[in-house]
Amino acid sequence: MFTGIVEDMGEVLSCEPAGDIYRLAVRPGKKPEDLEVGGSVAVNGCCLTATKMEGSVLRFDLARETVARTRFDQRLRPGAFVNLERPLRLSGRLDGHFVQGHVDGVAAVASIRDTGASSEITFELPADLVRYCVEKGSIALDGVSLTCAQVSGPRVKVAVIPHTLEVTTLGRVKVHDLVNVEVDMIAKYVEKLLAK
Repeated sequence: MFTGIVEDMGEVLSCEPAGDIYRLAVRPGKKPEDLEVGGSVAVNGCCLTATKMEGSVLRFDLARETVARTRFDQRLRPGAFVNLERPLRLSGRLDGHFVQGHVDGVAAVASIRDTGASSEITFELPADLVRYCVEKGSIALDGVSLTCAQVSGPRVKVAVIPHTLEVTTLGRVKVHDLVNVEVDMIAKYVEKLLAK
């Protein structure tokens, strides 16, 4: 379980196929002190297991399902940056919202409007995901906990403050870039329960 409060950005060194999986190597800006092999890290909002730690490099294995949901095989090229977050501690504060690290799909950046030091970024979501988004509700985009400022058709607009633009990859996105989406898990449970 995560909160969507990004702790660090890492640089992708490689993301390569190896049989039926992909192997991802990331160099974090700062090595997580309490991370051990087998521990979880949210990489652009996707919960991954650290399989090796070699010096300052973290290694992860990506299953086919992970690659299909995230399109990491197309998006994570050497030199790309990713958002990193360690799981929530039970004794810690819940600053963002409950984020499972289970990516629902990808969204495309439709527009970016600078509003001074901050930005309004509009994302076009898949039709099967936008129904879980409500104005002032929570959404995780590339692992960043954000508030839906506006929901119009398949598009969701978020307001991003200067701090978030500086410490996450959202400050580097361009129109047409893809980001991982995790919608509010409570909405999915409510929908399933009501369907019964």
